[in-house]
Amino acid sequence: MTKFGIILLLFLVAQLLLPVHPVFADTGPKPTMEFTFKQNLSAGELTILSGILYECDQSDCSDASALQELGPQRFTCDARSCNALAYGFSPYHRLEIQFSDGKTRQSNIFKTAGFDSRYTVTINQDDLSVEAQFSPGALPPTMLILIACVCILIVGVVVIGSVIFLIRRSQKK
Repeated sequence: MTKFGIILLLFLVAQLLLPVHPVFADTGPKPTMEFTFKQNLSAGELTILSGILYECDQSDCSDASALQELGPQRFTCDARSCNALAYGFSPYHRLEIQFSDGKTRQSNIFKTAGFDSRYTVTINQDDLSVEAQFSPGALPPTMLILIACVCILIVGVVVIGSVIFLIRRSQKK
């Protein structure tokens, strides 16, 4: 065997001995939307059959297009709720949900509420009404860090100010 053949054989054997692990290339956390449904109907309990989340750049949703399924990006529904995960959401949205009563209802146009948005969707007779719920996840992570730093700073100033006040007060006596 030649030197090249030996090196090639060692290389192939080394490849067989190395552990095989899947490799994931990801860009970090992705924004999400969570939709919780409540009924405003006297009829029986409705369940969700399917749904579409429309993305819009215009405030009137005249340029609406369905959220595409690309890798982890998707819009999914089970019988009582829906969820969306995307690389990034447009500023405006509209839901179109098909229910067990055979009706397909459309929602009002609503805005993205934050990085991890939560919404309450009210099922009406002929349409849907979407309202954003406030949650700490609705704020971007950098905003949460900024708020925490400001709170720590305020507490620190109050504590140091109190200590200085008590020291000066005890020295006057």
